[in-house]
Amino acid sequence: MEPAFLNHLNEVQKEAVLQSDGPVMVLAGAGSGKTRVLTYRVAYLLSHGVEPYNIMALTFTNKAANEMKERIIGLVGDQKAKSLWMGTFHSVFAKILRFECERIGYPNNFTIYDTDDSKSVLKAIVKQFQFDDKAYSPGFLLNRISSAKMNLIDPEMYMQDPEIQYADKQANKPLVGQIYKEYWNRCRRSAAMDFDDILYNTDLLFREFPDVLLKYQNRFQYILVDEYQDTNFAQYLIIKRLAALRQNIAVVGDDAQSIYAFRGANIQNILNFSKDYPDHKIFKLEQNYRSTKNIVDAANSVIVHNKSRLHKEVWTDNEGGEQISLLKSSNDAEEALMIANAIFHNRMTYQLNNSDFAILYRTNAQSRALEEAMRKLNIPYRVYGGISFYKRKEVKDMLGYFRLVVNPSDNEAFFRVVNYPTRGIGNTTINKLSLLATQYEKPIWDIVENLDKIPNDLNSGIRRRLGDFYTLIKNFQLIEEKTPAYELAKKIAAASGMMKALFEDKTPEGVSRYENLESIMNAVKIFEDEFADENPDATARLSDFMLQVALLTDMDEK
Repeated sequence: MEPAFLNHLNEVQKEAVLQSDGPVMVLAGAGSGKTRVLTYRVAYLLSHGVEPYNIMALTFTNKAANEMKERIIGLVGDQKAKSLWMGTFHSVFAKILRFECERIGYPNNFTIYDTDDSKSVLKAIVKQFQFDDKAYSPGFLLNRISSAKMNLIDPEMYMQDPEIQYADKQANKPLVGQIYKEYWNRCRRSAAMDFDDILYNTDLLFREFPDVLLKYQNRFQYILVDEYQDTNFAQYLIIKRLAALRQNIAVVGDDAQSIYAFRGANIQNILNFSKDYPDHKIFKLEQNYRSTKNIVDAANSVIVHNKSRLHKEVWTDNEGGEQISLLKSSNDAEEALMIANAIFHNRMTYQLNNSDFAILYRTNAQSRALEEAMRKLNIPYRVYGGISFYKRKEVKDMLGYFRLVVNPSDNEAFFRVVNYPTRGIGNTTINKLSLLATQYEKPIWDIVENLDKIPNDLNSGIRRRLGDFYTLIKNFQLIEEKTPAYELAKKIAAASGMMKALFEDKTPEGVSRYENLESIMNAVKIFEDEFADENPDATARLSDFMLQVALLTDMDEK
């Protein structure tokens, strides 16, 4: 007997859900219910006796993963959904690496660097080697390195590839390979991975250790992938490796919505699905439930000119709706002024409020021209978004302490907190420690730990202050494994002096920063409680919390 929840699906959606075995591609137009198909497919598998830990569902954002999990809980209950391997590519693969990373030379307490950490490392390399900081900006370098890793190109391969070397020389950037190698080595010494390393190292693990690959092929008997058109080469290859044994892979996507080529997405992954899996079945979700007929017709009239596409006929039963307006402008300032004038005109003509209007834009840089245009016409506005909570200075400082306790090799965390609150350890000292770390090819923590054995010119006062800081952190490292996350977080916040320093700052900014630290403590407590619900026999450690924080992936913010 089929589960009652299948009655919520249209015929094509239902067929896609019921085809549980073998390779399946769901070609889903915008607004056609693709998330519903993924969700119900997982629920259907669970209702037919598939164990939740045998299902892996991959998404591109935490938001999408959380929404799917909530819907699945609503369909089959919390107990069945609890052990699902569901999350972003990075979160699921990072979880695998936590268990297996010692096979590829990493400790299981490795740090995950965010974009700011990576840029900081690259900036330090360029400065130390006295390269041109305009030609080799952190943003440019990170894009080049990220592109290489997405295509599974390590520094040695990068420097030996004649096409890559020629392209760098033509762009007057011949030192990228050298910087990439130094960045790679520094991350290794810090026991750190950036987001691209998570993909690179997962593929490396499966490629070099067939027994590990077989273990996870047997674990993940059913694989589901959302937004398949947005996968890059590394993601594509890892999925292909995992699906090779049973071929129970279901991907959902739309080649017409592939817009992330600049982030490494490869449209060929979805176009070649039929070649990769010759015995596949394809289901086309062509009814758009979301948009008006005018919008659907306009979109169809544009995409029909795409010669390399998977054919589908998107349609809707919705009414025609308003006509689409197209504004043509010669530059961003003119475009912004046209938008502001349209708002001003419609507000006056139809007696509307400012809150009746919204402007959506793709990149933060576009807001400048729009804000200037609003000010010119005296239109009050509010910009939503701003600085992410986890990117605020006081939050990153507190997390820096947590990171250093979890992974003492984390150089970026050391730099961030060694002199905050002020301990009289200035930039001159930090530069000397950095040079020693480079000279001995060791993390800075190891240098501080062995200052008495390493020749250096640090005076006794500095050595004493470094020793005090070392003892502070070391005492927490010794108890991290057996101390619950919330208890340890409170101890670190107090002993570091951060809570005291911000509590004593009675300015509005200081009060706000102190409240943000309290929010972190609250986040740790909530995490600990949720961890206990899902893992009744285990204790949530600070390292577990830090993994979750690190995987509040950039994709959600972008």
